Amino acid sequence: MLGQRVLMIYSAVLTAILAVSFLTGFTKSPTDTFDEINVRRINVLEADGTLRMIISNSAKLPGVIVKGKEQPKVDRPQAGMLFFNDEGSEIGGLIFGGRRNANGDVVDSGGSLSFDRYNANQVVQLLGVDDKDNSTAGIAISDSHEHAQGERRLWAGRNPDGSALLSLMDAAGKKRIQISVSADGEAEIAFLDDKGHAVKTIRGETTKSSPDSRPIAPSDH
Repeated sequence: MLGQRVLMIYSAVLTAILAVSFLTGFTKSPTDTFDEINVRRINVLEADGTLRMIISNSAKLPGVIVKGKEQPKVDRPQAGMLFFNDEGSEIGGLIFGGRRNANGDVVDSGGSLSFDRYNANQVVQLLGVDDKDNSTAGIAISDSHEHAQGERRLWAGRNPDGSALLSLMDAAGKKRIQISVSADGEAEIAFLDDKGHAVKTIRGETTKSSPDSRPIAPSDH
């Protein structure tokens, strides 16, 4: 009887040890460590499945996503990283690209980091572009209204002609002050009316008022 009781206790203990070893050995760690990983796209999700960030190659980069629903992809040839708010709506991102087309022209070359207002367009954009169509770099600040188109209020950067430019716009997006320094060092401050005409210009150490008002040199920004 004693031998049988000892055998039963030994068997029970051994079974428990084997069960614990089995469960422990096959339970996955909550984190994994990799020296290197190759992927085409990574989706970062909340515990409830809400999308918070996408890191993707160009082919897998989605169209604009609003509250988890993707819109048709339009003019998004770059790879990059997209940011999403608590509702799964896109609120900015980092995109980059660049290649030569069949004609040997550089196209879609550059990068952009932007942040959007809730349910609206971007309010801050840092960008650099250098291809056959454009060559510029700078930062843009914009008004952005929910469910409406906003207007650019500030641009600071470099133009294709090599000049540095700071443009300040009013709420309607009209340029009112432009500060520029050309590639050869000529500095100018121009005050503009609502038609884009310079009403006062300061160049270097001289000041010139413009009674007849003249159009200021055009700029893309």
